[in-house]
Amino acid sequence: MEIVHEYVKLRSDFGRQCLFSDRHVELLVDIPPNPKLAMQFVLKETRDLGVQGCWEMSEHEVNTERVEYDIQGINHVEGGWPKDINSLEMEQTIRFRKKVEKDEMYMNSIQVLGELIAQCVGQNNAVDIYQQYFKDEELLDEIQEAPSVKIVNKYRDPNQVKRNITCLSWQPSGGLNLAAAYSCLEWQKATADLSKKSYIWDIESPNKPRSVLKPTSQLVCLAYNPHDLNFLVSGSLNGQIMLWDPRSGQHPTKVSPLEKSHMDPVYEIIWLQSATETEAFSASTDGQILWWDVRQMSEPTERLILDLSRKENPDNALGAISMAYSVTVPDTFIVGTEQGAVVYCNRAAETPAEKIVCTYDGHHGPVYAIQKNPFFSQNFLTVGDWGARIWSEDIKESSIMWTRHQSAYLTDACWSPVRPSLFFTVKMDGVLDIWDILFKQNDPTLSIKVRDEPLCCVQVHEAGCKVVSGSQLGVISLMEISKGLCTQQNNEQALLGEMLERETKREKILRAQKVRDEAGNMEESPKELILRPEYDFYNLLESEQRRKQWETRQRNYP
Repeated sequence: MEIVHEYVKLRSDFGRQCLFSDRHVELLVDIPPNPKLAMQFVLKETRDLGVQGCWEMSEHEVNTERVEYDIQGINHVEGGWPKDINSLEMEQTIRFRKKVEKDEMYMNSIQVLGELIAQCVGQNNAVDIYQQYFKDEELLDEIQEAPSVKIVNKYRDPNQVKRNITCLSWQPSGGLNLAAAYSCLEWQKATADLSKKSYIWDIESPNKPRSVLKPTSQLVCLAYNPHDLNFLVSGSLNGQIMLWDPRSGQHPTKVSPLEKSHMDPVYEIIWLQSATETEAFSASTDGQILWWDVRQMSEPTERLILDLSRKENPDNALGAISMAYSVTVPDTFIVGTEQGAVVYCNRAAETPAEKIVCTYDGHHGPVYAIQKNPFFSQNFLTVGDWGARIWSEDIKESSIMWTRHQSAYLTDACWSPVRPSLFFTVKMDGVLDIWDILFKQNDPTLSIKVRDEPLCCVQVHEAGCKVVSGSQLGVISLMEISKGLCTQQNNEQALLGEMLERETKREKILRAQKVRDEAGNMEESPKELILRPEYDFYNLLESEQRRKQWETRQRNYP
């Protein structure tokens, strides 16, 4: 029997690395002898001195008295009534109470006891022994801490031919397992020896994956079941949906038939909030949204074609590559497409044509990532081309906030689950950006160079203190962020709500003004449009001259 012991230790615990190199002899300093110092040398006689190395102490033992505990039952019986009063007769007890309440001694006793009770109640209200005092001051110190990110560990693709990490999923309920989907989306680079395996990593053990997933086709996306920590659902490159239970082995437990699945790669799959907790829905570039019940995956339970003309024509459907869903509004979801549009859908609609509610003019290119804010479900984040945008469901013409254009293409983004105003983005130059829109909107709060190759995806742990990113060469980087970035600030949620509401109102006012200007321009002829600026200019000059003349008369004739 082979016995293997795995010893894991951080490189930083070994101390500073020693670097040896061959070099020629080099004279650093030359100190010649000084005869004058030799004359000052005095030889002293040796002396012996005894030193006690520890204090002299005496041993003393103390033993407390032994206390014996005994459990006994108590039979409580209402008492205190006179012998001539039957406590079971309500009329007798009521008459006796009225008689006692009129007694002068009773009234004096109640007044004295009332003052004592009032004093105790006042002390109790003045000092709360369970209250956390100076909480705001401690939080202020945490906020003043400089934001920082530290790379803790790296997990590399065990295969020789490296592949992209297209999706990452944390195990829910504070789990330390991380599922990663590995695939090569560029079919031109696919070779015969390209592996189809994906892995589940234990973040405490970076040398070897915890579990191996062997699908029939490469996995593009996967997600843990939020209610059952042992089940995963995934979408593959050939369009199939697979259900996994790592306890049962390396192969999927259930697979959807190829003829009933998507016709293109499945780029997004999400678990639904349902009574059975076994429903999920997927999105693909074939323009279809399919709903599944993982207990019976012979065919999808429902189908939606993203045809904006509401004719359910697959040839005119928009390719879906990202999708967002909120458990607070389980019937609605939003889809990011290859064409740059964001489609808002309602599953509860009666007809398929009514399920496509509206569209948002999103980006110039594909919407690679879309996610709703965990604290404000009516606002969502999108990533495409060279920037990130924050939207409101009430405004379809434009976003309410956006970042400036970045030097590199953005590939993924996600909100922080613990801080409403914080979100993360990754780019093609291998940089992770952390944005705090309450702090500043034009530039990220913190940027860190994670890898030299492009980063493909990013995911935050539900505790908010750990962030993972996957690169183009199959390397997962685990990072820990500073406490200020994963601790909600004082009144942060209220301040962000006011900011989003203010920006939403601003966009509505600008849109209304633009509509009025366009309507006014349509009523005027081209000649009037040309002459109107000249007319306004001369009117301004005349008003300015009249104002100066009036000021001159006031100075001359006060």
